[in-house]
Amino acid sequence: MFFIADLAGVSRDVSATRSRTKKIARIASALSTLSPQEVPPVVGFLCGEPRQGKLGLGYAEFSELSALAVPEQARVTALELDATFGELERCAGKGAARERSRILRDLYLKLSGDERDFVTRLVLGALRQGALESVVLDAIAQTAGVSPASVRRAMLFAGDIGAVAIRALSAGESGLSEFALQLFRPIRPMLAQSAKNVADAVERTAPSAFEYKLDGARIQLHRAGERVAIYSRYGNELTASLPELVELALGFDAESLLLDGEAIALHADGRPRPFQETMQRFGRKLDVAAQRDALPLSAFFFDCLLLNGQALVDHEAAARWQALCSAVPEAARVTRREIASAAEGEAFLAQALGAGHEGVVAKATRASYAAGKRGAAWLKLKPAPTLDLVVLAAEWGSGRRHGWLSNLHLGARDPETGGFVMLGKTFKGLTDATLAWQTERLQALATRREGHVVYVRPELVVEIAFDGLQKSPTYEGGLALRFARVKAYRADKTAAEADTIAFVRSLYEHRLARGSES
Repeated sequence: MFFIADLAGVSRDVSATRSRTKKIARIASALSTLSPQEVPPVVGFLCGEPRQGKLGLGYAEFSELSALAVPEQARVTALELDATFGELERCAGKGAARERSRILRDLYLKLSGDERDFVTRLVLGALRQGALESVVLDAIAQTAGVSPASVRRAMLFAGDIGAVAIRALSAGESGLSEFALQLFRPIRPMLAQSAKNVADAVERTAPSAFEYKLDGARIQLHRAGERVAIYSRYGNELTASLPELVELALGFDAESLLLDGEAIALHADGRPRPFQETMQRFGRKLDVAAQRDALPLSAFFFDCLLLNGQALVDHEAAARWQALCSAVPEAARVTRREIASAAEGEAFLAQALGAGHEGVVAKATRASYAAGKRGAAWLKLKPAPTLDLVVLAAEWGSGRRHGWLSNLHLGARDPETGGFVMLGKTFKGLTDATLAWQTERLQALATRREGHVVYVRPELVVEIAFDGLQKSPTYEGGLALRFARVKAYRADKTAAEADTIAFVRSLYEHRLARGSES
């Protein structure tokens, strides 16, 4: 049997090394000891994500548990922990808070100090061990004796690391090959890296096509005959909230389709409305008809992953675009142009900005669809410098902002450690409505408090505008933002999609190469 103490030991060992190879080997060693029943929950725990998802627990629920007496011998198994999380997930309605407290207390009375620390950090999303999903996937491949590529491909189509691990460990390559693209089972979207400038984007994606970068919400549309379903970038179904997009899809010239695109609210002249207005329509279950009349959405698609029963994810982007053009009218396709030079790219970028959009995406026309990856085949270009950063903490305000969490601590993602690197703070760009919302949200995400600072689970992504970067001895990454200000919270993105510290450093080095220290 695999115990929580074993989980804590793996976590400790993985945290102690920066070597990806050693991380993979340590996790693989643990996986090789598991029973089939233990595999799904344990791989989730090692990724730092219980398979029940977020349990709605915050700092307050754990603050009193540390005072409980520690048992002489702790022998709680991983399966028992998984069952406890299941109980917590099912708590709802009147008396739910009291019941959650009882369940947690009963669990913590059985845990050692190290086990309590591991479970607390697991639930609060604060495991900083560098064991990201990609590392665990490679460990699954090593344990099962299969290729990492096969495991990753299966994960793209299954979306469930526990199911992939079970299949890999029990049936090898042949079992993994059974995972395939399937309508009405959303796959993870392909993501874009950032380019330094147009010339960089053209060089890295050649032969390339540029597309307008819309500041809307990513959607995935599935259709089979008269059945249509629309999913968010995380796989949540949105169909009932977006009836006008369902009607649009039913008019496409195809029997079956799987499309990747953006939904966006537009002004009467066709220029985009702010991102926050688009997001008002997502997930609404009440007054949908009235919301549709008040704020209709448009959809613009840029990729076709399946057409009339044929999966296209392995086809080149140019072929997928042709398939899209054959089924989707021009009015519902993103504006696109093949680019042969940096000068052409600059002209297209200027056109996109003139139309009110935030930039362009450069795409390699010979690349396949790398679902779930932020690869170099797609590069985004936004002239106004912004970064998608993660809120790590916030400070209580003073004066007019007394009683509100105001000054945000901002971090870039560090894939090597699984943590975040502080880049600075800002309280600028926050409206009263945003201050009220973030105060409530951040308190729910709190993990600890030190004086006037509230540290939080790194979940909220915020788009930050800034005027430059400068060297800083204050922050561990050695860089700090200049004149940072909040542009918008990005409810459509997770912390795993935030910009990396490596990208931030590349921006700084690029500016140095141009002779600027800003």
